[in-house]
Amino acid sequence: MGFLSRQGGFVVHCVRTRDSRLAHHDKPKAGPAPNPQTRMDPQAKQTPPENLAAVILAGGQGLRMGGRNKGWVEYRGRPLIEQAIARLRPQAPRLAISSNTDIDRYQALGFPVLTDSHADYRGPLAGIAAAFAAFPGHAILCAPVDAPALPLDLEYRLRQALETHPAPAAIAHDGHRLQPLFGLLEPAVATRLQSDLAHGSLAVGRWFHEIGAITVDFSDQPEAFANINTPGDLMG
Repeated sequence: MGFLSRQGGFVVHCVRTRDSRLAHHDKPKAGPAPNPQTRMDPQAKQTPPENLAAVILAGGQGLRMGGRNKGWVEYRGRPLIEQAIARLRPQAPRLAISSNTDIDRYQALGFPVLTDSHADYRGPLAGIAAAFAAFPGHAILCAPVDAPALPLDLEYRLRQALETHPAPAAIAHDGHRLQPLFGLLEPAVATRLQSDLAHGSLAVGRWFHEIGAITVDFSDQPEAFANINTPGDLMG
């Protein structure tokens, strides 16, 4: 299914697929014939394991967006939270939203809203810890709310990497930089994450490196990780 290399201290699991940017009903564009040994299994992509929960990380402070809750910022006519749900919901049996603000508004979407257990802001890893607490014994698939084109095959490719090369977690690399908020974490890391957060906020990339996460190559679709950080990004 792939091969290993090293980038920035991380073990990188490189997987080549036919065209992971396409939904099942999309017609593939003309191009080189795919390698049959690395072609994605559509059925496997559609049937994630039952002990999996996805969490949309919508608890950021949105400082570069003027303090606005980015989940409710509209991009191309739709709130970012709706776009994240549309792309992540098919990838896991359960879905929750991590946010400490606009809780009632998020709950109206029909999904659990998870709040951090700490009074002060401790970053996105606190949202992942809240997901572990809400779904005991589950692996956690995470993605930020501000990436409206997040990969449709995120869970599939991260899961395949972990099945081939077991590790506590797998995170994405877009070919240019690490994308640690797009990750799949095994339930065994829940206790350590909660313990580490008890000492304060954590640098996301450094923490994943410390626990021995592997990094999965998504360089075939770097545009999937483009995020909306500032009002100027809304013009794209």
